Amino acid sequence: MSLSLTFAGAEVLLPGRGLVRDEVSVANGKIAESAARAVALDGYVVLPGIIDLHGDGFERHLAPRRGAMKQMDEGVIATEAELAANGITTAIMAQFWSWEGGVRGPDYAAQVFAAIEETCKCVVTDLVPQLRFETHMLEDYAALPARMAEWGVSYLVFNDHLPHNRLAEGRTPPRLTGQALKARRSPEAHLALLQQLHGNGPEVPAALDSLCDALSGQGVALGSHDDRTAQGRARWRARGVRIAEFPETVEAAEAAKEAGDTVILGAPNVVRGGSHKGNASALDLIAMGLCDAIASDYHYPSPRRAALMLARSGVLDLARAWALVSSGPARVLGLTDRGDLSLGKRADLVVLEADSHRVALTMAGGRISYMNGAIAERLLG
Repeated sequence: MSLSLTFAGAEVLLPGRGLVRDEVSVANGKIAESAARAVALDGYVVLPGIIDLHGDGFERHLAPRRGAMKQMDEGVIATEAELAANGITTAIMAQFWSWEGGVRGPDYAAQVFAAIEETCKCVVTDLVPQLRFETHMLEDYAALPARMAEWGVSYLVFNDHLPHNRLAEGRTPPRLTGQALKARRSPEAHLALLQQLHGNGPEVPAALDSLCDALSGQGVALGSHDDRTAQGRARWRARGVRIAEFPETVEAAEAAKEAGDTVILGAPNVVRGGSHKGNASALDLIAMGLCDAIASDYHYPSPRRAALMLARSGVLDLARAWALVSSGPARVLGLTDRGDLSLGKRADLVVLEADSHRVALTMAGGRISYMNGAIAERLLG
C-alpha cells in the first residue's frame, strides 16, 4: 500500500531548480501536488531514488558459501534489504552465464532468474534481471535467445574474462585451482576447458554478429563490458551493442561518446579515486564528460557515496552528480516514469540525513522499503 504524505522542511533536489528548501508530496505511488498529512523533515535532504544499472553484489547473499544457501528467495530478499538501505529503488541484478561455473554457471543463472521473478512479488524495490554472457561459449549461442525469453530477461551484456595472453603463451592462468574448485572441476579439466574456449576465438566475431541480430530482434538491450579500444567499441556498435559498461581506457570511452553510445562507469572506481585494476580513472572520465551513469558494480553503498563525492569535490554540482545515479540511468533503460521528482513521476526517493548523508528513508513507488529509527519517530509519531 502506497502512502499519502507531504515531506516538509527538507532540502529537496528538484528538476531545473537544484537543491532548494521545499515540500515534496507523495500520493497514489507518485509525486503529487499535495497530500493530506505533513511530516516535518527539517535536517534531511530528499533526492530521487537511485537507479543502479549494474550490480552483482547479490552473489554473497545468494551463496555466502558454496552450497550453503538452499533457499534462494531468502537471498534475494536479503539483497533487497541492502539495496533499500543504500537508497536504491531500481536495481539491475547482473547474473553471469560463464565458463567459471558454480554461482556463475548457466544452471545457476536459471535459478537466480526464477528467484528474482518470484521474489519481485513481495518486495518494494524494483528488481530487474541482467545476463552477463561470456563471448567464447559458442556451444551455448543457439539456446541463448530462447532462454532469455523464457527467463523474461531483456538486458544482456557481453563479457570476455578468459586469460587469453596466458593461454596463448601456453602458461597456466592465475587462480586456476581456486576457479576449478568453485566450478567443481579438476584443475586439469578446467584448464582444458579454457584452452578449448580460447581456441574458439576465430569463430567468435561471426557468431556474435548472428547472435546480436537475433537478440536485438527480441528487443533485448545489449551492452559490452570492459572495452579497451575505439576499434573494439566500433565493432560492438556495428552489431547494435550501444551500451559500454566500464570502458577501461579513455580511448574507448571517447569513441563511445562520440558515436552516441551510452557509457556506464563503476561507482567504486569513483569512490576509490581510481580503478583497482589500473584502468582509466572514472573520476577523470566523468570530468571529461565521458559518462552517462555510474553503477554499483560490486558494492551497493558506492553509487550514493560516489555522487556525493563528485559534488563535494566540485567535479560536478549536486544536480549533475546525482543525475548520474537517477535520471541518467532512467534514460539508459527508457524508464520515463522515474529518475527525478517531477509531478506525476513514480514516488521513488531517498531521504538522507543532512549532516552525515546516511540513508534515513528509501521509498519506491510510494512504498517505504527502508527507514531508520530517527525518521520512523517522525512518520509514526
